[in-house]
Amino acid sequence: MRRYRLYIDESGDHSYQDIEDPARRYLGLIGCLVDVEVYRTRFQPGLEALKQAHFPHSPDEPVILHRKDIVNCSGPFWRLRDAKSERRFNDDILQFLAEEEYLLISVVIDKKAHIERYQAAAYHPYHYCLAALLERYCGYLNWFNAEGDVMAESRGGREDQQLKAAFESLWGSGTFFRDAAFFQRVLTSKRLKLKPKSANIAGLQVADLLAYPCKQEILVNERKIEDPGDVFGKEVCRCIKAKYNRHRFDGRVRGYGQVFLT
Repeated sequence: MRRYRLYIDESGDHSYQDIEDPARRYLGLIGCLVDVEVYRTRFQPGLEALKQAHFPHSPDEPVILHRKDIVNCSGPFWRLRDAKSERRFNDDILQFLAEEEYLLISVVIDKKAHIERYQAAAYHPYHYCLAALLERYCGYLNWFNAEGDVMAESRGGREDQQLKAAFESLWGSGTFFRDAAFFQRVLTSKRLKLKPKSANIAGLQVADLLAYPCKQEILVNERKIEDPGDVFGKEVCRCIKAKYNRHRFDGRVRGYGQVFLT
Protein backbone atom coordinates (compact mmCIF):
# COMPACT_ATOMS: atom_id res chain seq x y z
CA MET A 1 0.00 0.00 0.00
CA ARG A 2 1.45 3.36 -1.05
CA ARG A 3 1.71 6.06 1.58
CA TYR A 4 1.40 9.78 0.97
CA ARG A 5 1.66 13.03 2.84
CA LEU A 6 -0.32 16.17 1.99
CA TYR A 7 1.54 19.45 2.62
CA ILE A 8 -0.72 22.49 3.04
CA ASP A 9 -0.14 26.24 2.88
CA GLU A 10 -2.39 29.24 2.44
CA SER A 11 -2.53 32.48 0.50
CA GLY A 12 -4.69 35.28 1.81
CA ASP A 13 -6.48 36.20 4.99
CA HIS A 14 -8.59 33.67 6.89
CA SER A 15 -10.78 36.23 8.73
CA TYR A 16 -13.96 38.01 7.64
CA GLN A 17 -12.46 41.46 8.28
CA ASP A 18 -12.12 44.04 5.48
CA ILE A 19 -13.54 41.67 2.86
CA GLU A 20 -14.55 44.59 0.64
CA ASP A 21 -10.84 44.92 -0.08
CA PRO A 22 -10.11 42.67 -3.10
CA ALA A 23 -6.71 41.80 -1.62
CA ARG A 24 -8.41 40.29 1.46
CA ARG A 25 -11.60 38.96 -0.07
CA TYR A 26 -10.21 35.59 -1.19
CA LEU A 27 -8.46 32.83 0.74
CA GLY A 28 -6.63 30.04 -1.05
CA LEU A 29 -5.30 26.73 0.26
CA ILE A 30 -2.89 24.59 -1.70
CA GLY A 31 -2.25 20.93 -1.00
CA CYS A 32 0.86 19.22 -2.36
CA LEU A 33 0.49 15.43 -2.26
CA VAL A 34 3.72 13.40 -2.39
CA ASP A 35 4.44 9.69 -2.08
CA VAL A 36 6.59 9.34 1.07
CA GLU A 37 9.23 7.21 -0.67
CA VAL A 38 9.46 9.63 -3.61
CA TYR A 39 9.73 12.44 -1.08
CA ARG A 40 12.58 10.71 0.79
CA THR A 41 14.64 9.74 -2.24
CA ARG A 42 14.00 12.53 -4.77
CA PHE A 43 11.74 15.40 -3.78
CA GLN A 44 13.38 16.53 -0.55
CA PRO A 45 17.02 15.90 -1.62
CA GLY A 46 16.33 17.57 -4.96
CA LEU A 47 15.02 20.75 -3.36
CA GLU A 48 17.95 20.89 -0.94
CA ALA A 49 20.41 20.51 -3.82
CA LEU A 50 18.67 23.29 -5.73
CA LYS A 51 18.92 25.62 -2.73
CA GLN A 52 22.60 24.83 -2.19
CA ALA A 53 23.35 25.50 -5.87
CA HIS A 54 21.85 28.99 -5.76
CA PHE A 55 22.19 30.01 -2.10
CA PRO A 56 25.23 28.21 -0.62
CA HIS A 57 24.78 27.74 3.12
CA SER A 58 25.64 25.57 6.09
CA PRO A 59 23.17 22.72 6.69
CA ASP A 60 23.11 23.91 10.30
CA GLU A 61 21.56 27.19 9.12
CA PRO A 62 19.22 26.11 6.30
CA VAL A 63 17.82 28.44 3.67
CA ILE A 64 14.02 28.34 3.77
CA LEU A 65 12.23 29.10 0.51
CA HIS A 66 9.58 31.72 1.19
CA ARG A 67 7.83 33.39 -1.74
CA LYS A 68 7.63 36.84 -0.15
CA ASP A 69 11.36 36.92 0.63
CA ILE A 70 12.22 35.61 -2.85
CA VAL A 71 10.09 38.26 -4.57
CA ASN A 72 11.69 40.99 -2.41
CA CYS A 73 15.21 39.53 -2.81
CA SER A 74 15.61 39.77 0.96
CA GLY A 75 17.67 37.72 3.41
CA PRO A 76 19.61 34.92 1.70
CA PHE A 77 17.89 35.74 -1.61
CA TRP A 78 19.87 38.95 -2.15
CA ARG A 79 21.68 37.17 -5.00
CA LEU A 80 18.46 37.36 -7.03
CA ARG A 81 18.95 41.11 -7.42
CA ASP A 82 21.27 40.13 -10.27
CA ALA A 83 19.14 39.47 -13.36
CA LYS A 84 21.21 36.50 -14.57
CA SER A 85 21.16 34.84 -11.14
CA GLU A 86 17.41 35.38 -10.94
CA ARG A 87 16.85 33.79 -14.36
CA ARG A 88 18.99 30.77 -13.51
CA PHE A 89 17.11 30.24 -10.26
CA ASN A 90 13.74 30.70 -11.97
CA ASP A 91 14.69 28.18 -14.66
CA ASP A 92 15.81 25.62 -12.08
CA ILE A 93 12.75 25.99 -9.85
CA LEU A 94 10.47 25.66 -12.90
CA GLN A 95 12.33 22.53 -13.94
CA PHE A 96 12.00 21.09 -10.44
CA LEU A 97 8.27 21.81 -10.34
CA ALA A 98 7.74 20.32 -13.80
CA GLU A 99 9.79 17.15 -13.32
CA GLU A 100 9.11 16.05 -9.74
CA GLU A 101 6.36 13.54 -8.95
CA TYR A 102 3.53 15.09 -6.90
CA LEU A 103 -0.13 16.06 -7.14
CA LEU A 104 -1.83 19.41 -6.45
CA ILE A 105 -5.23 20.39 -5.07
CA SER A 106 -6.02 24.11 -4.90
CA VAL A 107 -9.10 25.47 -3.09
CA VAL A 108 -10.18 29.13 -3.08
CA ILE A 109 -13.10 30.71 -1.22
CA ASP A 110 -14.82 34.02 -1.93
CA LYS A 111 -15.35 35.08 1.69
CA LYS A 112 -17.59 38.03 0.80
CA ALA A 113 -19.97 35.88 -1.25
CA HIS A 114 -19.95 33.15 1.41
CA ILE A 115 -20.82 35.32 4.40
CA GLU A 116 -23.47 37.24 2.42
CA ARG A 117 -25.02 33.91 1.47
CA TYR A 118 -24.92 32.17 4.87
CA GLN A 119 -24.74 35.08 7.35
CA ALA A 120 -24.38 33.71 10.92
CA ALA A 121 -24.17 30.16 9.58
CA ALA A 122 -21.06 30.93 7.51
CA TYR A 123 -18.15 28.55 7.99
CA HIS A 124 -14.69 29.53 9.16
CA PRO A 125 -12.99 30.20 5.78
CA TYR A 126 -9.81 28.19 6.47
CA HIS A 127 -11.72 25.25 7.93
CA TYR A 128 -14.18 25.21 5.01
CA CYS A 129 -11.31 25.18 2.49
CA LEU A 130 -9.55 22.50 4.54
CA ALA A 131 -12.62 20.26 4.47
CA ALA A 132 -12.92 20.63 0.68
CA LEU A 133 -9.20 19.94 0.29
CA LEU A 134 -9.30 16.81 2.46
CA GLU A 135 -12.37 15.48 0.67
CA ARG A 136 -10.36 15.48 -2.58
CA TYR A 137 -7.20 14.14 -0.94
CA CYS A 138 -9.02 11.27 0.76
CA GLY A 139 -10.97 10.63 -2.44
CA TYR A 140 -7.64 10.10 -4.20
CA LEU A 141 -6.40 7.79 -1.44
CA ASN A 142 -9.62 5.77 -1.43
CA TRP A 143 -9.59 5.41 -5.21
CA PHE A 144 -6.02 4.09 -5.29
CA ASN A 145 -6.27 2.01 -2.10
CA ALA A 146 -3.55 4.13 -0.47
CA GLU A 147 -3.15 5.85 2.88
CA GLY A 148 -1.60 9.05 4.14
CA ASP A 149 -1.43 11.89 6.63
CA VAL A 150 -1.48 15.69 6.55
CA MET A 151 1.01 18.41 7.49
CA ALA A 152 0.41 22.16 7.53
CA GLU A 153 2.49 25.16 8.49
CA SER A 154 2.00 26.32 12.04
CA ARG A 155 0.03 29.58 12.19
CA GLY A 156 0.22 30.44 15.90
CA GLY A 157 -0.96 29.10 19.26
CA ARG A 158 -4.73 29.72 19.26
CA GLU A 159 -5.12 29.24 15.51
CA ASP A 160 -3.16 25.98 15.65
CA GLN A 161 -5.46 24.64 18.35
CA GLN A 162 -8.56 25.59 16.34
CA LEU A 163 -7.11 23.96 13.23
CA LYS A 164 -6.27 20.75 15.08
CA ALA A 165 -9.80 20.68 16.51
CA ALA A 166 -11.32 21.17 13.03
CA PHE A 167 -9.21 18.32 11.65
CA GLU A 168 -10.17 15.97 14.50
CA SER A 169 -13.83 16.90 14.05
CA LEU A 170 -13.62 15.96 10.37
CA TRP A 171 -11.97 12.65 11.34
CA GLY A 172 -14.65 11.89 13.93
CA SER A 173 -17.77 13.20 12.20
CA GLY A 174 -17.01 13.60 8.51
CA THR A 175 -18.41 16.45 6.42
CA PHE A 176 -21.74 17.29 4.82
CA PHE A 177 -20.69 15.29 1.74
CA ARG A 178 -18.59 12.47 3.24
CA ASP A 179 -19.06 10.35 6.36
CA ALA A 180 -16.32 9.75 8.93
CA ALA A 181 -15.47 6.30 7.54
CA PHE A 182 -14.46 7.88 4.23
CA PHE A 183 -11.65 9.72 6.03
CA GLN A 184 -10.80 7.11 8.64
CA ARG A 185 -10.23 4.39 6.03
CA VAL A 186 -7.25 6.21 4.56
CA LEU A 187 -5.90 8.77 7.04
CA THR A 188 -3.24 7.17 9.23
CA SER A 189 -3.73 9.68 12.05
CA LYS A 190 -6.63 11.71 13.41
CA ARG A 191 -4.15 14.43 14.31
CA LEU A 192 -2.94 17.15 11.97
CA LYS A 193 0.84 17.60 11.94
CA LEU A 194 1.94 21.23 12.29
CA LYS A 195 5.48 22.46 11.69
CA PRO A 196 6.97 25.98 11.79
CA LYS A 197 8.59 27.50 8.72
CA SER A 198 11.99 27.15 10.43
CA ALA A 199 11.66 23.33 10.37
CA ASN A 200 12.85 23.36 6.72
CA ILE A 201 10.12 21.04 5.40
CA ALA A 202 10.52 20.71 1.62
CA GLY A 203 6.83 19.99 1.00
CA LEU A 204 5.73 23.07 2.94
CA GLN A 205 8.22 25.25 1.06
CA VAL A 206 6.90 24.08 -2.31
CA ALA A 207 3.35 24.70 -1.09
CA ASP A 208 4.41 28.21 -0.03
CA LEU A 209 5.77 28.92 -3.51
CA LEU A 210 2.61 27.67 -5.23
CA ALA A 211 -0.19 28.96 -2.98
CA TYR A 212 -0.38 32.49 -4.43
CA PRO A 213 -0.04 31.78 -8.18
CA CYS A 214 -2.49 28.86 -7.93
CA LYS A 215 -5.03 31.06 -6.15
CA GLN A 216 -4.61 33.82 -8.73
CA GLU A 217 -5.10 31.38 -11.61
CA ILE A 218 -8.42 30.18 -10.17
CA LEU A 219 -9.59 33.77 -9.64
CA VAL A 220 -8.71 34.70 -13.21
CA ASN A 221 -10.51 31.60 -14.52
CA GLU A 222 -13.58 32.45 -12.41
CA ARG A 223 -13.42 36.06 -13.71
CA LYS A 224 -13.07 37.45 -10.21
CA ILE A 225 -9.90 39.43 -10.95
CA GLU A 226 -8.25 40.89 -14.03
CA ASP A 227 -5.63 38.87 -15.85
CA PRO A 228 -2.29 40.11 -14.42
CA GLY A 229 -0.51 39.82 -17.77
CA ASP A 230 2.93 38.34 -18.33
CA VAL A 231 4.10 37.58 -14.78
CA PHE A 232 6.33 34.81 -13.44
CA GLY A 233 3.36 33.26 -11.63
CA LYS A 234 1.95 32.35 -15.04
CA GLU A 235 5.15 30.49 -15.91
CA VAL A 236 4.75 28.56 -12.66
CA CYS A 237 1.13 27.71 -13.48
CA ARG A 238 2.04 26.52 -16.96
CA CYS A 239 4.73 24.14 -15.71
CA ILE A 240 2.48 22.60 -13.02
CA LYS A 241 -0.61 22.26 -15.20
CA ALA A 242 -0.24 18.47 -15.45
CA LYS A 243 0.14 18.11 -11.66
CA TYR A 244 -3.46 18.86 -10.71
CA ASN A 245 -5.77 16.21 -9.36
CA ARG A 246 -8.44 15.39 -11.94
CA HIS A 247 -11.47 13.24 -12.66
CA ARG A 248 -10.31 9.70 -13.32
CA PHE A 249 -12.39 9.23 -16.49
CA ASP A 250 -12.86 12.56 -18.27
CA GLY A 251 -9.77 14.40 -16.97
CA ARG A 252 -11.66 17.37 -15.51
CA VAL A 253 -9.56 19.53 -13.17
CA ARG A 254 -12.31 21.95 -12.10
CA GLY A 255 -13.91 20.59 -8.96
CA TYR A 256 -11.08 18.09 -8.43
CA GLY A 257 -7.71 19.82 -8.60
CA GLN A 258 -9.04 23.38 -8.67
CA VAL A 259 -12.02 24.18 -6.45
CA PHE A 260 -13.83 27.52 -6.05
CA LEU A 261 -16.13 27.96 -3.04
CA THR A 262 -18.74 30.64 -2.36
